[in-house]
Amino acid sequence: MSDAGAGADSPWLIVGLGNPGPEYAGNRHNVGFMVADLLAERVGGRFKAHKARAQVVEGRIGVPGPGSRRVVVAKPMSFMNLSGGPTTALRDFYKVPVSRIVAVHDELDIDYGALRLKLGGGDNGHNGLKSITKSLGAEYHRVRFGIGRPPGRMPVADFVLKDFSSAERKELDYFVDRAADAVEALVVDGLERAQGTYNS
Repeated sequence: MSDAGAGADSPWLIVGLGNPGPEYAGNRHNVGFMVADLLAERVGGRFKAHKARAQVVEGRIGVPGPGSRRVVVAKPMSFMNLSGGPTTALRDFYKVPVSRIVAVHDELDIDYGALRLKLGGGDNGHNGLKSITKSLGAEYHRVRFGIGRPPGRMPVADFVLKDFSSAERKELDYFVDRAADAVEALVVDGLERAQGTYNS
């Protein structure tokens, strides 16, 4: 769906990427869920099950008034490598143009806690992005949350499916808070201004 096909009031769809289930909740790979949880708290909503195999919260972000934006915050309940299915179903249900979709995800090639905001690009081996890009094309926004590279020879798959270390957890709340701020800035102020503030 092009932007032309969507009304000016169509919401932004913010998709936090992760794996469902308590055993994955603290994993590095689930930082997208952590950011989505905080955004849901900020819009004052609770996640509800949606037929698109996702949990969603609807609300507004930004200063109340004409500058605020309608958002749907979502956590796909498929596994990470199948994130494209729920994301596409939500796009169709809420009639969201791809340019108003924001995927929030962990990123190996960025230092822990650093952020990069961008529009389009490759998937860098990230299975959640790979799945979304296969379903929707690449022209959606990404908020990339740095988790750094695995130490020594630890396989990437093991590293991303481990919980943050105790040292990392000391700063995790701060970094998740900053990532949620970055998502809000992207939606309210646009990509360039948000990049100027948050791309470390």
